[in-house]
Amino acid sequence: MPFIEGFITAIPTANREAFLDHAKKVVHVFQDFGAGRIVDAWGDDVPRGETTDFHRAVEAKEDEAIGFGWIEYADRATRDAASEKMMSDSRMAGIGEMPFDGQRMIFGGFEPVVDRGEGGKAGYIEGFVGAVPTANKEKFIDHAEKAAPLFLSGGALRVVECWGADVPKGKVTDFYRSVKAADDETVIFSWVEWPDKATRAAGQEKLFAEMDAHMKDNPMPFDARRMIFGGFEIINDSRG
Repeated sequence: MPFIEGFITAIPTANREAFLDHAKKVVHVFQDFGAGRIVDAWGDDVPRGETTDFHRAVEAKEDEAIGFGWIEYADRATRDAASEKMMSDSRMAGIGEMPFDGQRMIFGGFEPVVDRGEGGKAGYIEGFVGAVPTANKEKFIDHAEKAAPLFLSGGALRVVECWGADVPKGKVTDFYRSVKAADDETVIFSWVEWPDKATRAAGQEKLFAEMDAHMKDNPMPFDARRMIFGGFEIINDSRG
């Protein structure tokens, strides 16, 4: 089964080029470890929320942008082996320090439970993180399966919904705190790929109308008030 390593970071806005340079250098090392596609996206339309949001998730400062990214692996075993190799590979030291505060970066491993769409040249991402009652896993998958075609009909290229499988607790920040997850809840990490921001904007308008018309019998099986979301510009995609 494919496995996803998901990340959220707070990056000083002034460090955008340094972050991109660092990300491009890391790509080659991780690919040698068995990673597939690697994507880094820069916060562009990331709203503040009443209960939770991406900014609070990583304790972002006023001069920091939100980074959203992931690494796709063939399976969990490949990802686990890559994580172990990363700790001892001398090339990582040669890349230099991360151009952001690593203590506030949140990360975790996730299993895709819905992956729809042919993909393509994506330029923009809609990213989501939420907390779903663990007992509602099948309801969540069913909800996501029914919602995915609405995104695709609105111009999205791909819709991916992932279920937390190896999500660690952090000292400063973590995925659980980002969405105020309870002990009986599992963190989800999801994204929608769009060709560009304009397509996403037009697609959202159509999506909201479609959901009002067709999704009343498919309510969200989790607390949407604690879901965090935002729009991100892809600045690094190893797929080219």
